[in-house]
Amino acid sequence: MNLIKKFIPTLLLAQCLIINLLTIQPVKAQVNLWGEGNIATCAFNNIGFRERDPRQIVVDVIKIILGFLGTIAVVLILYAGFIWMTAGGKPDNVAKAQKIISAAVIGLIIILASYGLTMFITKALSNAI
Repeated sequence: MNLIKKFIPTLLLAQCLIINLLTIQPVKAQVNLWGEGNIATCAFNNIGFRERDPRQIVVDVIKIILGFLGTIAVVLILYAGFIWMTAGGKPDNVAKAQKIISAAVIGLIIILASYGLTMFITKALSNAI
C-alpha cells in the first residue's frame, strides 16, 4: 500500500513532464531572415517588438498595472475570507476580516471603474484622430 502511495504521484509527475515533450511546438521556419532586412529587425518583428504608437504603449502599461492591482484586491478578499473562517468566534478577528473585505471591494470597484474609463478614453481618442 505504501508503494502505491509513492508510485501514483511519481507516475503523474512523470506523465506531466513527458506530455510536454510530445506536443507539437510551432516554429517560424518559413520566415526568410535574409530577404526582409537585417536579422535583428526581422527577429524583433517576429517576436512582437514593432514600432507602435506611444499612446498605445501607455494604454498597455495602464492595463497591466490595473490587472496587477485587481489581482492584489482579489488576493486580499481571499485572505480576509480565510481570516474570517479561522476566526473561531473571536469578534476582533471577524471585524478585521470585514474591514479588509470592505476595503478590498471598494478598491476593486475603483480599479474596474478606472479600467472602464481608460478603455472609454482610449476609444474616444482613437476615433477622434
